[in-house]
Amino acid sequence: MTNVTIFGTGNMGSAIASVLAGGGASVDHIGTDGAGTITGDVVVLAVPYAALADITAKYADQLAGKIVVETTNPLDFSTFDSLVVADGSSATAELAAALPSSKVLKGFNTTFAATLATKKVGDLATTVLIAGDDESAKQTVVELITAGGVQAIDAGALARAHELEAIGFLQLTLAAGEKINWTGGFGIVK
Repeated sequence: MTNVTIFGTGNMGSAIASVLAGGGASVDHIGTDGAGTITGDVVVLAVPYAALADITAKYADQLAGKIVVETTNPLDFSTFDSLVVADGSSATAELAAALPSSKVLKGFNTTFAATLATKKVGDLATTVLIAGDDESAKQTVVELITAGGVQAIDAGALARAHELEAIGFLQLTLAAGEKINWTGGFGIVK
């Protein structure tokens, strides 16, 4: 059984926990107070982008050697008009630079909590896109997700996190603008 620690107990953290626990993983949470010990071999950061710096400062030693799945969409929530990372970069690339001893992946940012909970986007199966440079780490996370009844696709190298964040940005702005609802989103047909 794989042990997973999830930072965040909100909608996304809870939905991700439900999927992973449904597939047989043991899941524990570290809440918004940031107090706790990382027990998982896989760590999911289901927190706002602004929280990543504090987590890396406090937990860098505990994250060494772990698979770290970063889920944020680093956009300017005051205007919804831009990403707040450097052009061509990503929150995931920044995190990987801050955690060189961890296996950092991007995942879950192109899905809404509701579509993880229902495992559906309209009539399509919810699909989580995963990007990162460590093939074994990606395979581990893909297996955890699919064991929980949600589809997962290896979207390529860590550099693809930039495009995944752009997709997440578009999806969030559409939902915030009430052009799609929070149970909608993008589906993938294989």
